[in-house]
Amino acid sequence: MSYHNSKTVSYSFDEAIEKVTAELKEKGFGILTEIDVTATLKKKLDVDFRKYRILGACNPPFAHKALSAEKNIGVLLPCNVVVQELEGGQVEVSMVNPMVSMQAVENPKLEEVASEVSSLMSQALAKL
Repeated sequence: MSYHNSKTVSYSFDEAIEKVTAELKEKGFGILTEIDVTATLKKKLDVDFRKYRILGACNPPFAHKALSAEKNIGVLLPCNVVVQELEGGQVEVSMVNPMVSMQAVENPKLEEVASEVSSLMSQALAKL
């Protein structure tokens, strides 16, 4: 099982960010953080890097369940989504696979939460 699920989309980079944000919202997720890796690497290291953005997605009811089941699970939250421009201008959207990340935590109470979150995120990805 892979640690991420990915899909190459036919949108521009900016459109892909808008579309994935909208699809996640339909599934109850909001974007808590947005990291512009391209701008950060330029500012901190003065290097040019492809368009690469990390979106921190959170579904509050599931986050609450996970935090209630495991006090330190916040180190694995929020669910990261990457939008990046590949060679040739193609755009790829990748989402963390919560089933894999939660396996590292040996707490059976998290399995159901991870399964449901994984399903919702996969549904959002499929609609892109």
